[in-house]
Amino acid sequence: MAMATATRSVTGGDTGRRTSRAGRAVAIVAIVTALVIVGHRLVPDVRGFGSLVDTAAPWLGLAVPVLALGALLTRSKFAAIAIVLPLLAWLVAFGSAWLPSGGGTPELRVANQNVDADNANPAATIRNVVATHADVIGLEEVTASSAPVIATTLSDTYPYHGQESTVQLWSRYPISDFSGVDLGLSWTRALRAEIATPNGAVTVYVVHLASARAGQTATRDSTMDALVDRIRTDSSPRIVMLGDLNTASTDRVLAPLARLLRDTQAAAGRGLGFTWPSSFPLVRPDHIMTRGMTATQSSVVDTSGSDHRAITAGLRF
Repeated sequence: MAMATATRSVTGGDTGRRTSRAGRAVAIVAIVTALVIVGHRLVPDVRGFGSLVDTAAPWLGLAVPVLALGALLTRSKFAAIAIVLPLLAWLVAFGSAWLPSGGGTPELRVANQNVDADNANPAATIRNVVATHADVIGLEEVTASSAPVIATTLSDTYPYHGQESTVQLWSRYPISDFSGVDLGLSWTRALRAEIATPNGAVTVYVVHLASARAGQTATRDSTMDALVDRIRTDSSPRIVMLGDLNTASTDRVLAPLARLLRDTQAAAGRGLGFTWPSSFPLVRPDHIMTRGMTATQSSVVDTSGSDHRAITAGLRF
């Protein structure tokens, strides 16, 4: 009987030590998660790894309920306290995106849509964009087959337009000083134009930067550098940049551009405004950014056919 009692005591002790170790592990993971959330841009960007971490950072908040379950199962007070850290870190880093912002009557409405080169019904996609009542529309991935359909859908409402390779600009107001913008790719897929609106002239860029994939961001980064250089030397008092930058809002690569232009989603949107993939958006590679104008509204529109959702913004002079 004494031996059996001793065996139960030893077994209980081993279980307690395992539970204690598991609790410490949960706490360590919680602390590391909190550090990555607030310091994701400090992770070395080796072969694009840092950029990938930046992009995934908003989703690290999903670790909190998992860690909470771990703390509950291990009955660890240390773990229970530690999981507060990633929750607070996420709220500090991303929680403000849901606070009320923007407001006022827009004087210019703009929209952007990556049409998707493989879109089987571009007309339907474009009709959804027209329904936003935008005054100016930027389009990317316009192909030789989709261009005539898009022109038929837009030309009555938007009599002024310009195209450079696979990017297009459509406007209710006259376009002048139109030119392509060389970003260092083998073909030009960015443009710049002046638009004469009833409230004054606006310089509009429509941009499609190079694609970025895990471990393959060098070309995207070089096109971003070229865009930043172009915007930095543009003396226009009012700039609106529309485009698919293939760069998440949280990506450190966007920071130099964000110091020159204000992102409308950050200024007047609600939430993080994810746009891709359209079926279940996980990231926001599409952006509307401005200088010399104030954003009153920013939203995401679920358009059919494309793998990107459209984005819109209301602006005041």
